[in-house]
Amino acid sequence: MKVAVVGAGIVGATAAYYLSKEKDCQLTVFDYGQGQATKAAAGIISPWFSKRRNKAWYKMARLGADFYINLIADLQTDGWDTSFYKQTGVCLLKRDETKLTELKALASNRREESPLIGQLAILSQKEVSARFPNLQGFDQLLYASGGARVEGASLTETLLAASGCQVIQDKVSLKTLADGTYQLAGQTFDQVLLATGAWLPEILEPLGYEVDIRPQKGQLRDYFFTDFRTDNLPVVMPEGELDIIPFKAGQVSVGASHENDQGYDLIPDAQILQELESQARVYLPILSRAKRHQERVGTRAYTSDFAPLYGQVPELTGVFAASGLGSSGLTTGPLIAKELVNLLVGKSGQLDKEDYPIERYICKKS
Repeated sequence: MKVAVVGAGIVGATAAYYLSKEKDCQLTVFDYGQGQATKAAAGIISPWFSKRRNKAWYKMARLGADFYINLIADLQTDGWDTSFYKQTGVCLLKRDETKLTELKALASNRREESPLIGQLAILSQKEVSARFPNLQGFDQLLYASGGARVEGASLTETLLAASGCQVIQDKVSLKTLADGTYQLAGQTFDQVLLATGAWLPEILEPLGYEVDIRPQKGQLRDYFFTDFRTDNLPVVMPEGELDIIPFKAGQVSVGASHENDQGYDLIPDAQILQELESQARVYLPILSRAKRHQERVGTRAYTSDFAPLYGQVPELTGVFAASGLGSSGLTTGPLIAKELVNLLVGKSGQLDKEDYPIERYICKKS
């Protein structure tokens, strides 16, 4: 079976890794190398405090967090370094700190089905200082020990390397052939997995489809220190767009923006990034001591109701797609990829695909 994966972000890379384990699969990966949301993702795995009413989305998100444990175990068994992922805990901040008790109760109720949440505690600034000495700007916060941080670019690089696949950097179009196979970049394939994120309309619209996907620009800034030990610091999640994510080796990431009116623009906006820094320095003044910083910009994909889509493309047997993951892509992406691989090879998965009807978002033009 010749299979093409188009897109090497979090979904495509995870799919390539698991497809490479299928004995009868000859795999080719295509990626244009531009605009991946994964490369500019903040990298927080902590879905348990969401108040979204969409129960199907929350199930996907909590199972996505759980799935990381399996993914990391699989990569470690294969001999790969997985330091890009670590459960360092997460600190939630609220302007109205009375809401912390409500959030703790919500997470406590969810912990029965999601024990990964770990320890929950409302901590004072003095108590937090033992875990995060330089954090300030609050009286209390909610701490959950199971929260994790993940470096998306390192994760995808590892998955692609573990798959053994060479990534062909080419912008491809999809052609249907009379014998029921598909053509990409002059090669013929039996099955195709489209993991092109916000660019899914570009590949399906020429085949006569309407695709409910729109782009969202996301920007963040990475700060690098030589005198600040960051390896074991928890993630900090204030209200709004701001997140503060300490990574290993003196790196702290601040972001990410959610810009709905910038289309596919990938140019860093100094004003947006400076606003994020100003907000972050309220909690982490040490940012002013960073030796250098760099910017990352990516394009997220959203549907009109903010729910992700995955499954077989209507009327295209053997063509599967995923998109619309939005800002939760690093949480849900690996699980969605594994579900797609299961569909492609005829195995059962963890999710009921009827809860995520792809035809709601992809349909033939009338």
